[in-house]
Amino acid sequence: MNVVDSSGWLAYFADEPNAKHFLAPLSDAKLLVVPVITIYEVFKVVLRESSENDALQAVVAMQKGKVVALNTSLAMAASRLSLEHQLPMADSIILATAEEFKATIWTQDSDFKSISKVKYFPKN
Repeated sequence: MNVVDSSGWLAYFADEPNAKHFLAPLSDAKLLVVPVITIYEVFKVVLRESSENDALQAVVAMQKGKVVALNTSLAMAASRLSLEHQLPMADSIILATAEEFKATIWTQDSDFKSISKVKYFPKN
């Protein structure tokens, strides 16, 4: 299973140089887990920087994976992980979701670089 964090989705949609690193996990929707917080973050950025239509298209693409809502147990796990790794809220929710599904996180976010089961690609 794979989780692409918001930075990966945004790189992919903007066809940035690092987009190539996210093609593999994004090409197999059956193995893709999408924490709902990534939909929030991606929709917000695309809406701010492009248009509502582009933002809606991004959400449609993201919904091809298994969208995972935040529930009580996931929120509690995210809180623990936030304290353990000193992660911001969204990152801790992404990590908790990945752990729940035994998924690898694919990211450009340096907050994740020292966490196991993470494929980290520094921004160019």
